[in-house]
Amino acid sequence: MHEYMSGWFAWVVDCPGIPEELARARHHVHQLLDGNPHADDAALIVTELGTNAITHTDSAKTTFRLVLVHGPDGISITVTDAGGTTTRPHVERPEDTADHGRGLALVTALATTLTITGDDHGHTVTAEIHTTPATAR
Repeated sequence: MHEYMSGWFAWVVDCPGIPEELARARHHVHQLLDGNPHADDAALIVTELGTNAITHTDSAKTTFRLVLVHGPDGISITVTDAGGTTTRPHVERPEDTADHGRGLALVTALATTLTITGDDHGHTVTAEIHTTPATAR
């Protein structure tokens, strides 16, 4: 390994608030995490959090920020939306026949931790996948 290389990298991108952008973001996550056993989980989390930003906030009119950090202890995926809603992201328990409402529950099942911060000016949702042997699920 080159002397300036480390086990860390961060990818930060402002994504246009359009559904097509989710496929591009998912593709880049797969490329960045190539060979990592949690790449599919991370890509699915990016898709769910990005979809929520586009569907439930003003990000559909502008952008949402995606941050992916990979380090020796795991992967952190953060999506910050453009705000415009007074509803805080939360895990729902929808009826079996409901068409929506399972996204954050799915993220919670895949991630080691889920953190939600913010207000009607914007929310930040961070999902962490810990990959060290002591904390891996």
